[in-house]
Amino acid sequence: MPFVENQGTKIYWDEQGQGEPILLIMGLGYASALWHRTRPVLAQRFRTVAFDNRGVGLSDVPPAPYSIATMAADAAAVLDAAGVARAHVFGISMGGMIAQEFALRHPERTRSLILGCTSPGGPSALRAESHVTDILVARGMTLEQAREAILPYIYDTATPREKIEEDVSLRRRWLPSPEGYMAQLLAIRGWEGYSRIAQITAPTLVIHGKSDALIPPGNGELIAARIPGAKLVLLEHASHLFLTDRTEAAHEEILEFLLSHAGEELGAEMRSS
Repeated sequence: MPFVENQGTKIYWDEQGQGEPILLIMGLGYASALWHRTRPVLAQRFRTVAFDNRGVGLSDVPPAPYSIATMAADAAAVLDAAGVARAHVFGISMGGMIAQEFALRHPERTRSLILGCTSPGGPSALRAESHVTDILVARGMTLEQAREAILPYIYDTATPREKIEEDVSLRRRWLPSPEGYMAQLLAIRGWEGYSRIAQITAPTLVIHGKSDALIPPGNGELIAARIPGAKLVLLEHASHLFLTDRTEAAHEEILEFLLSHAGEELGAEMRSS
């Protein structure tokens, strides 16, 4: 089982597929297993490298505090362990914040950047309504109650419940500890990228669901306006977990973007298929 150690913490990672490498960075409290809808599609063309952020999955749960910068360093350590000098980087939610930080700290290692349902952080970011934030921090409820209560705010109303249940069932197998979850949440709250992301030079796709109540879609607009040349895609009938709400539409946008920024050999292969 592959692990890499960074700053005294063991980080689990694995890889699937062959081709140009793409680093997958998951969101708050989610293990890398939750790439279940998208990773098999990407692995048909790419060498997907995914890892469990510190605090979740098979990675260690070190004591708080965590920071987004530390988790970006974890990401770099994973690429080192995989022998990857440069990769496409795809992060969703908290993973999108880690991806932004990674691109700022390692521009030479970032071939392209995909930022899904994420925020630029800091005072410029648009916040969820207070009752949604209360659920996120499980105020007045157990973590299990909070996990059920948040569902209407992270899935679109048009998404079939059975599709949501597929996610929920998998998520239950990889529940984080309360300590790991809260340490990640505090890292999110302490991060600010808005003042710096105009320095990002990698080709960037910003993709967001229009009905996202957890990280409002205005955040995607803010990010796309700040990163030079970024492409913005706002998906109809999609909330925070747009990869479940609009799986095929999201994959089409993601693969089109990756095709346009793939190396010559892979790009020619994908265009001919």
